[in-house]
Formats: sequence, C-alpha cells, structure tokens
Amino acid sequence: MAMDTKLCSGLIRIHVLHRAAAAPVFGLGMIEELARHGYRISPGSLYPMLHGLEKKGYLLSTEERRGKSLRKVYRATALGKKALASAKRGVRELLREIMPEELGR
Repeated sequence: MAMDTKLCSGLIRIHVLHRAAAAPVFGLGMIEELARHGYRISPGSLYPMLHGLEKKGYLLSTEERRGKSLRKVYRATALGKKALASAKRGVRELLREIMPEELGR
C-alpha cells in the first residue's frame, strides 16, 4: 500500500530538513530521495513545500550553475537545524506511543 502523502507531509518536511542539514539539496534530488523511502511526491507538491520552509527561515536557497542551467539549492539554516532537533524529539515520543512493541517497550 502506498503512503498517503498528505498524511505524511510533516514527516516529509522533517526528512527534507534532515537532508538539508547534512548537505545541500535540490528539488529533483529530493523527489528521488523521498521516492527511495516510499514517498511519491510531485514537483507541484515539493517545490511549494521547499518555498514554505524557506519562508519560515528553516532553509536558505542559492542558485548554482550546472553547465548552462541554474539549479536552486537549499541548505538548512541554524533555525532549521533547531526546528529539526525539536521535530526529532517529537517523532521519537510519537513512535514510543504508537509503536511500543517495535521499539522494545
């Protein structure tokens, strides 16, 4: 069964922040990365999400030249890394509640 992207949108945002905190990310690369984890997200959904995270101050974008084309690259800001740490605590707590058997509790 495919994951419900709307239901998992918060997890997708956390995943994007996680990747952007580790290394710069770009749209198509994130779509491919998310697909490897079972999330099917279209550019029409991902790009507004990236822009929203940037508007909140969690991501900062720059344009990088790749041959003749420009690519918008996103990096996590200090605020984004702080939000990610908080989100990880929330996810950990949620997982303890909804998956106690799988976590050995």
